[in-house]
Amino acid sequence: MKRIPSRSVLGPALALAFAPLPLAVACGGGNEAAPPPVLPAATATASAATTATAEPVASGPLDTKRLPRAEFNRLAMLVNQPLFWTSDANGNGALDPNELAVFWGLVPDTKAGAKLGDWVSGGNFTSAFRTTYEAMVHRSESGPKTEKMGSPSEILRLAAVEKELSQGRQTLVATDLSKATEEQKNIVKHVLRAAEIIERLYAMQAGNTEVRRFDDPASKSLFFRNQSPKCEAPLTQNDTNCRTSVDPINKKLSGLYSESIMKQDHFCEALSKLADKQIMDPFTVVRGDAMAPKAVPYTTEYAKDMSAVSAELAAAANEIKSPAEAALKAYLLAASKSFTDNAWVPADEAWAKMGVDNSKFYLRIAPDEVYSEPCSTKALFHVSFGLINQASLKWQQKLDPRKTDMEKALATLAGAPYKARAVSFKLPDFVDIAVNAGDSRPAFGATIGQSLPNFGPVANEGRGRTVAMTNFYTDPDSLAATKATAESMFCAATMKDFTLDPEPQLMSTVLHEAAHNLGPAHQYKVDGKTDREVFGGPLASTFEELKAQTAAMFYAEWLVEKKDIERAYADKSRIRDVFWGFGHISRGMYDEDHHPKNYSQLAAIQFGSFLADGAITWNATEKAANGADVGCYTVNLGKLPASVKKLMKVVAGIKGRGDKKGAEKLVADFVDVQGDKKAHLDRIRERVLRAPKPSFVYSVKFD
Repeated sequence: MKRIPSRSVLGPALALAFAPLPLAVACGGGNEAAPPPVLPAATATASAATTATAEPVASGPLDTKRLPRAEFNRLAMLVNQPLFWTSDANGNGALDPNELAVFWGLVPDTKAGAKLGDWVSGGNFTSAFRTTYEAMVHRSESGPKTEKMGSPSEILRLAAVEKELSQGRQTLVATDLSKATEEQKNIVKHVLRAAEIIERLYAMQAGNTEVRRFDDPASKSLFFRNQSPKCEAPLTQNDTNCRTSVDPINKKLSGLYSESIMKQDHFCEALSKLADKQIMDPFTVVRGDAMAPKAVPYTTEYAKDMSAVSAELAAAANEIKSPAEAALKAYLLAASKSFTDNAWVPADEAWAKMGVDNSKFYLRIAPDEVYSEPCSTKALFHVSFGLINQASLKWQQKLDPRKTDMEKALATLAGAPYKARAVSFKLPDFVDIAVNAGDSRPAFGATIGQSLPNFGPVANEGRGRTVAMTNFYTDPDSLAATKATAESMFCAATMKDFTLDPEPQLMSTVLHEAAHNLGPAHQYKVDGKTDREVFGGPLASTFEELKAQTAAMFYAEWLVEKKDIERAYADKSRIRDVFWGFGHISRGMYDEDHHPKNYSQLAAIQFGSFLADGAITWNATEKAANGADVGCYTVNLGKLPASVKKLMKVVAGIKGRGDKKGAEKLVADFVDVQGDKKAHLDRIRERVLRAPKPSFVYSVKFD
């Protein structure tokens, strides 16, 4: 999986020609203690705030020039409303009814969700919108007002919450299904209902459902965005005032392990050494205590909600009458069954058979990735849903004949005991995402590539499916922000080879995801042990991602040698990869619980290694390409391929041999650093964090 932290600022929507299912991307810019929250049931309805009558405003036009677009989108989150000003299409500086969108999830409702009709009717704003707009204007002028504002601690908490929210910039991914067939609309409606239940399942896995939370609007929005009562943005993640919980949280939250087990020192390591391998099976929770832990299947622990997901998937399958969507129907039925029996292989088999040639849709709904849980072992529930983009065919045709040779090349670098194996994985499909939910909906950024499944025969036999998400970060203002950040980091000579063309980075994503299926991967065993058993979950995750991302850079040169791409194209790709690493370095190496940030650590290892080899140099007195910052980095393209190959050999060898000490040494050398090495990481962090991070929200229009 490849997640990218690109920067996003306010800007117009970018329309994607995908008729009849078009998408667009646009970007923007009382606190009584609540009882333990009850997350929305499967039959919940929209909140009263968003279910007002659809009567048009009758008392004259509303002056919507009082809030600039950036301020409107910022305030919408502060007042906890699912509203987004997509673009000032006519340039009049005012929000017009046809420029308003309502995004999914903030107001849960498995039947419909927040509806645009609650806010706009007959081409006019409704009374509900007028009331909300005036409240937003008042909030802009007066700041937060709650019953406990006299409390110094509450003033500090609300200020920290607002600072946390300000480090993100709402970015809308909009899907217009108004011209879709009724069959297609009904499929999507059932998937969206399932997605809301998945969010509830993910919340239970994360241990968030029993936390008492404040119910002021900003705190509600922050909990929705972060899917956690804790703060995650770089400038506030360690601020003890920054939280949405009533009580400070000084421990790692998780609903996957009994609290008594989590109190044990090094509990993950202790559980992994037990003879009962079901304890660390990815599809179980661990109950009992440290002396007598017990594995409980997901379908037992989460029976009610998993059954509800199953019902929605079966209903979606029942809507399909078109033979053209037979593959999707087969997957929906298989996944529906998996949500009742906890047997995920049949669903994986059906999912792996889907692709660019047999469905218009992309859907993955399952427990899959493990990175965000304490032991990096338990699979977390998520939904990724969108539309297949036919542009993937070009890369599939180019790389498909090369897969065996790509495996041999990586095996040669890994050395003994690893041996090249037969691989039959699918090269990435390109997907325009419509909705992400659960573990696929991070507070900041978005996954731009993913290889699944992670477990079972489909993964072990190299028959997995790989996708690249192509409709994130492509709007004009996101590109402008990317350029500005790059110009603050790179010297002028390197900036000449920096490109905003998405194609070179898309190639890198394709190669990264392909590499998850090549060489010593998650299920490869050394002396009968998988990488998680050898390295431990967090370190195993870091090194699998380090392998994949370094392989993406290695294969770029390999494709040049095969004359499949031009050197200039490979150079642009690698410079974007270095820049991608800067973004992850800016996030810090660990979260507030000292859980490793896998992508940040891989980026630091790459950067430190390239710097040591002279493939990247720091020019302390030279001005950056923006002409303002003093000191900048040069990527020495003549040295970079050899440095990449050297690191690839080290990393592949570590994974192939199960060399935990070698892995820990790389972390010590380039992640847990002080002095000049730390100064580089701090400098990168400061410059990259000048711009807010994109925080994606999703809108699906049916009418």
